[in-house]
Formats: sequence, C-alpha cells, structure tokens
Amino acid sequence: MLASPTPPTDSTPDADGRVIMHGIGWWQFEAMLAIRGDQAGVRLAYLEGALELMSPSATHETIKKMLARLLEAYADEKGIVLNGYGSLTMKNAPRERAVEPDECYVVGSYKTEPDLVIEVIWTSGGLDKRKIYAGLGVRELWEWRAGKISVFALRDGAYVPAAKSELVPDLDLDLLTRHLDTADQTASVRAFRKALRDSTAAD
Repeated sequence: MLASPTPPTDSTPDADGRVIMHGIGWWQFEAMLAIRGDQAGVRLAYLEGALELMSPSATHETIKKMLARLLEAYADEKGIVLNGYGSLTMKNAPRERAVEPDECYVVGSYKTEPDLVIEVIWTSGGLDKRKIYAGLGVRELWEWRAGKISVFALRDGAYVPAAKSELVPDLDLDLLTRHLDTADQTASVRAFRKALRDSTAAD
C-alpha cells in the first residue's frame, strides 16, 4: 500500500478552510444551519458560543471516505451490524454543543445517536472536538492523524486514550491504516478484504 498523504501546512492549497466566530448564540447557530440547508461543502461545529465553519480539502475528504470504506468492509467480512450516519448534524442545545463529524456509526442494535465517530485531523486548529463529542455522549472517538488512528473512550464525561476499539475490539487498526491507499480506493478495499480472509484462514 502507498503511504498516507503528508498533512499540509495551513497555507498550502490542500489545507482545510476554517473560520471560527465567537459570541454566537445558539439561535444564531440554528439560523446558520437553516440558511445552509442541505448544501454540501461546509461543516459546522459549535461549542459554548464559538461557531466553526470548516470546508474540508479534497485530501481530507478522500481519507475520511477511505476510512469509512475500510471499516464497512471489515464489518461486512466479520458479520458485524454497522449503520453509518455520515456527517449527521449532532447537537444538544442545553449543553451548547453541536458538530458534523467526518463519519459516524452505530455498532450493533439500532440507536438514534451514533456511538462511534471518526475525525480526520488534516489541518491544525479548530474547536476542541473531543470536548464537543464528550458533551454529546459519544461513546468512542477515532482520530486519524498523519497515518495513524488513535482511539479515545468516554469515561466519566471525558475521553481517555484506549489501546484498541471497545466497539470493534478485534479490528487491527494498524492493518486497516496500512491499506489506506487513497490513490486506488477499490484496490485498497479488495486488498484489505483479502488480508482479513487470509488471517481468518490461518487461525
């Protein structure tokens, strides 16, 4: 597999576009959501009066899509019930938190709120997404950064590093990231599926 792309500096053309505004009331955030409507291209996040508008770069979007395809392939191969909600708008007015993740899922039986979120850290800066997701009660957060996935589990209202996923504990995240070849997504997924089957046959 090819190596994952190297994150850009904030001034390069492939950097994510980001604007943060402060002193924004919740009603203003809701108004911004209504104005944007279903138009794609800009993701919103809100934390205690701060509003972030982020336009992800092409590489950011490619990485998050590859992570989604690989995780979904794993679930398919292993017979895991996995329901994806994409960049669902998650919000809680009393806690003054809202966010639209790169990818989010329910693992197992149906729930109205995702319990697994994937965030691609491609360009530095932005609101504290961990604080937002913790306040929304998301059970597990995966952060991709510079070719590595870090897992964080929710404990007493805050995230702590975890050695592996608690929701999909048998998934080898190093194996998954080694197959994150953004140049040929289909070949990468097929190679990942083959690696999984070879591993199962060897057991």
